[in-house]
Amino acid sequence: MINAAIVGGSGYTGGELARLLCRHPKISLEAMTSRQNAGVKVSHVMSYLEGFVDLRFEEKLGNGDYDLVFVAAPHGASMEVVPDLLKRGLRVIDLSGDYRLSDPSIYRKWYGLDHKDHDNLGRAVYGIPELFHERIAGADLIANPGCYPTCSALGLAPLFAKGLVESHAIVDAKSGTSGAGQQPTAVTHHPVCASQVTPYKVGTHRHAPEIQMVLERLARGFVDVVFTPHLIPIVRGMLCTSYARLNEPMDLGSIQLLYREYYHGKRFVRVVQGTPSIISVVGSNFCEIGLATAGKDTVVAMSTIDNLVKGGSGQAVQNANIMFGLEEASGLDFPGLGV
Repeated sequence: MINAAIVGGSGYTGGELARLLCRHPKISLEAMTSRQNAGVKVSHVMSYLEGFVDLRFEEKLGNGDYDLVFVAAPHGASMEVVPDLLKRGLRVIDLSGDYRLSDPSIYRKWYGLDHKDHDNLGRAVYGIPELFHERIAGADLIANPGCYPTCSALGLAPLFAKGLVESHAIVDAKSGTSGAGQQPTAVTHHPVCASQVTPYKVGTHRHAPEIQMVLERLARGFVDVVFTPHLIPIVRGMLCTSYARLNEPMDLGSIQLLYREYYHGKRFVRVVQGTPSIISVVGSNFCEIGLATAGKDTVVAMSTIDNLVKGGSGQAVQNANIMFGLEEASGLDFPGLGV
């Protein structure tokens, strides 16, 4: 068994990691940390884990016999703990934004902090398995991607990787309230958001440079990205409707065939006829992609994921499977809820 720990385990991502790992056939969850809940049984804070996780939260991670640590701390906090974990010879998957942007000046611009760990920032591997599998397999530090970049990049990847579109993309994204974390705000409080769709952080969302970074790696050149996120009155799930202009005309059938060939053998991406369904992927690690054309030269790529699973903790487990040479779908091969 691979012994794993979760640092910062009391939030939504930490709880989701515990839910997935407690039934994993090859990874054993041995510790979870939470400063505010130190000494408290995990199942007392997360009642859905009763009978599955028999641990108490620790204030900080001890010197146990761990192979892998998932860091689910907020941005700014992860870079404080990751260097010591790596020095101990542990493999690390960071679920914050601290290691996603490889340029510290870009991190400073979008997060408002000076990055304190330049050495490890340069060695972190960005972890969308369907796009960067080979690099993930040899990594000891994974930057687990954001939910919006995962959803939108998977929707657009074949077009940019094959050089079929111009260097510009528009991403219109909509996500449930769980993406904002456990603490309600004036925008995410249920009476405020339950009856409307709300654009937010227009032009300033931290996932915008991450989306651009991924598409530029695939396209091997500059890509201009316009990204607008919206909050919608559901708890889990997101839909990214992305637009890109073809360099040369292609019919819809050819585009669909291209996508199916690009994602052939990728267990967690399925290309569907028509529009994808949020409820088909909620609770699962799947990404569903639907395609359409608009006008004579625009591709509309519609992609859906569960923001907490494929957009967070599930993808982290998928990355762990690849890092340790396990079956990629281990502990994750179950369908969405469907309702």
